[in-house]
Amino acid sequence: MTDTTNERTGRMRDYCYLFVMLFATWLMLTSSLQWQELTTGALISVVLAIYLGKTYASLGMPPLSVKRIGYFIAYLAILFVEVMRANFDVACIVLHPKLPIKPGIVAVKTDLKQDVAKMILANSITLTPGTFTLDIIGDTLLVHWIVVKSEDGEEAARLISGRFEKYLKAVFA
Repeated sequence: MTDTTNERTGRMRDYCYLFVMLFATWLMLTSSLQWQELTTGALISVVLAIYLGKTYASLGMPPLSVKRIGYFIAYLAILFVEVMRANFDVACIVLHPKLPIKPGIVAVKTDLKQDVAKMILANSITLTPGTFTLDIIGDTLLVHWIVVKSEDGEEAARLISGRFEKYLKAVFA
């Protein structure tokens, strides 16, 4: 097979995965299996897959695969759990009579190489109450932490971004 054939096959696979994800999203949002809803959803999903497939490729994103989609779904579940946990932690801090905070800025090193992956990690950290990503400098994220639990860089990275980064590495590998 030539490179152009491999590239065309990869692009077609990306379009198919995008279609499946978009159509599944349509089904979840409409909660209907009537033929009119299915037809409309399929048509919209095809048009969006064709349009977004070109954009997806131009962003330098990794090719879609079932494995990557699975890891991304697991990442979303971990993000949800971490956001809920952090909400309770911050609520306890706010409600505590002595307001036990120890704010600080921590440098978190990441092994992620793609800028998109670093941006998703930074946004995930910012979405988690009690932390705020200030800047991304190379492979380092500067994070404001409401309660600095460790001043050791590796330990802080593990506490702040470890669970997110594990899944993002699999998605963007």
